[in-house]
Amino acid sequence: MICQNSPGRRLLLATAVLSLAACANLAPKYQRPPAATPLTTISLATAVYDGTQKADATGQDMAALPDWQQFFTDARLKRLIVLALVNNRDVRVAALKVEQARTQLSIQDAAQLPTLNASANASRSDHGGRSVSAQIGLTAFELDLFGRLRNASESALQSALSSAESHRSVQLSLMAEVASAWLTLAADLQRQQLAEQTLSSRQRSHQLNVQRHQLGAINGLALAQSLSAQDQARLDVANAALQVTQDRHALDLLVGAATPPELEPPTQQPQQPEASIMLSLPASLPSQILQDRPDVRAAEHQLQGSHADIGTARAERFPRITLTGSAGSSSRDLADLFKSGSWSFGPSVSLPIFDGGAGRAKVQAAELSRDIALAQYDKTVQTAFREVADALSVRSSLADRLAMQLALTESSALQLRLAEQNWRAGSSSQLDLLDAQRSFYAAQQSLISMRLAEQSNRITLYKVLGGT
Repeated sequence: MICQNSPGRRLLLATAVLSLAACANLAPKYQRPPAATPLTTISLATAVYDGTQKADATGQDMAALPDWQQFFTDARLKRLIVLALVNNRDVRVAALKVEQARTQLSIQDAAQLPTLNASANASRSDHGGRSVSAQIGLTAFELDLFGRLRNASESALQSALSSAESHRSVQLSLMAEVASAWLTLAADLQRQQLAEQTLSSRQRSHQLNVQRHQLGAINGLALAQSLSAQDQARLDVANAALQVTQDRHALDLLVGAATPPELEPPTQQPQQPEASIMLSLPASLPSQILQDRPDVRAAEHQLQGSHADIGTARAERFPRITLTGSAGSSSRDLADLFKSGSWSFGPSVSLPIFDGGAGRAKVQAAELSRDIALAQYDKTVQTAFREVADALSVRSSLADRLAMQLALTESSALQLRLAEQNWRAGSSSQLDLLDAQRSFYAAQQSLISMRLAEQSNRITLYKVLGGT
């Protein structure tokens, strides 16, 4: 069809094209599936799901997690986490995947818009004549009558959103891993310091035993026992130094760079058992908060995208209408080139008649992908609840166990003092002193481990609850 280049006709044509392009959407309507696990209240005070809402000291309900910069209170650790978020390669890969998904979204969005191409040429004949022409062409603009392009764009959007949530999940995991590695290094530095102090004590005891043996106050067996205790302490120092070196390597890998010495943790043990580098979490939280975990949100975006893929596959079985057209003009003089022109317009229709069942199979494959995405979403939600339940089950006894371990350490210290007094007075054997030393040393090591477990559990809870 050829018609004159009338503004009114062009406006009417554009209106008709836009009206046709918004006709139907064959994708199934998305509704968030019911939770695969009953929704209750997560009580951190009693470390169980108790179905009730608790309140803090002010009487206000606590239903939100603190931001990570508020949750972690140690300035050194916060600076180290920021350094890791900048340098860690896993986070960098996740960020690049987000950009990649956004690029794919731009490609799909562009497919819904017409493509215009412009061309111009000029020629001169041997007799002095010349000709000038210019043309703008509309290349294969598809009328999205059944939502094929819109659903493809929606699928790309959901993929981009899922990538963004996966990026957030990687960041959250990294923050938890850096904090755990930092605390592990702190604990092993404390163990190293304890081993060095124990070695110094054993060396002093052995030197005293050497003198007593020379005076005949003790026999050779007692001297050999003190030497063995000294050698064991020396071995413990070497093992502790190796563990600290490996801890630093692990932390450097997470940070993506060498950990600055000023950001390393302190070696001194806290004076109070409840001392922490983190805030306490709210007393209770609604378990719906788990639906905002980044991995759960990523799985839901994948599920939403699978619904759009069904619409795309269904639309493939319907006719596809594309438009092509061009507007151009030619003249012997350049000045007269745009005084007159013509518009050519031609639609084309592609109608699938026989495809051997491929179209139907594509729809079935898309529906199966939707069912898989739903199962994966349910599994992700169930995993979130299991991780919270595991962390809470550990927390339920941590405070009591930490208090018991602190009491055991104090009683072991008293036992050692009494054993040393009796040994110097000659009223107890070398073996009694060694047993008291070993008991106190083991109690101190267990106390370091228990404090690390309590701190690590706080980090785990913050992570599995979907901290921000």
